Amino acid sequence: MQQKKVPVRRCIGCNTGRPKKELVRVVRAPDGTVSLDAVGKKSGRGAYLCPDPACLKKARKAKRLENALECEIPEEIYRELEEALLRG
Repeated sequence: MQQKKVPVRRCIGCNTGRPKKELVRVVRAPDGTVSLDAVGKKSGRGAYLCPDPACLKKARKAKRLENALECEIPEEIYRELEEALLRG
């Protein structure tokens, strides 16, 4: 029996490829709002981060999240991301 292919995505912080389920997705909806996507099914442009605060720090410093989502990221989204990553 053939095994199902596991989708791999690249973290914008450390640039490593990991299975999609292991990463946190940040999405910019068609209306322009930026939010966390816990399920991974929201419509819109998405970017993936490792569940590691160091990756978020790298991505924030280099403005990779803004570049990937093609918009400005509000401060509350960064706080929400930090809390989510610290919770695990």
